[in-house]
Amino acid sequence: MGKITFYEDQNFQGHSYECDSDCNDMTSYFIRCNSIRVESGNWILYEHPNYKGHQYYLKRGEYPDFKQWKAFSDSVRSCHLTPQYRGPFKMRIYEREDFKGHMMEFTEDCSHVFEQFHYNNMNSCNVLDGHWIFYEEPNYQGRQFYLKPGEYRGYADWGASNSRIGSFIRV
Repeated sequence: MGKITFYEDQNFQGHSYECDSDCNDMTSYFIRCNSIRVESGNWILYEHPNYKGHQYYLKRGEYPDFKQWKAFSDSVRSCHLTPQYRGPFKMRIYEREDFKGHMMEFTEDCSHVFEQFHYNNMNSCNVLDGHWIFYEEPNYQGRQFYLKPGEYRGYADWGASNSRIGSFIRV
């Protein structure tokens, strides 16, 4: 179960919309989104309807303006409640597309991929267990990409426009 409330204005003001499950198009519920209160669950927000565009991972807490969830704008048009998962976590990343080249396996979060592994370009990925968020920059900054279990034969499969990954976390 999850519960999230979207507000049109900063500091939880203005028109609001409460949601407790996935929603593929919230366009008719509010014009813009400038603050959010997550009462329960972990959520992936999307800039456009049908789970497209920039992605933002939010856990329980209050986000008084869109910069607090590292958004690029006040546009939130769809949301996904992530399943509650306790582990184990495991993924394999590959240097080249189609699971070729150098491979590394991960079971823990990584705040700075290049510093720890001297490697930050990932062209394919196989998520074996758990759900993960990739960030383009180190220290969980920049564009975010939500990955659930499955095969990602190229970076476009997880929604990226390039193969650069600076950090990642388990969800």
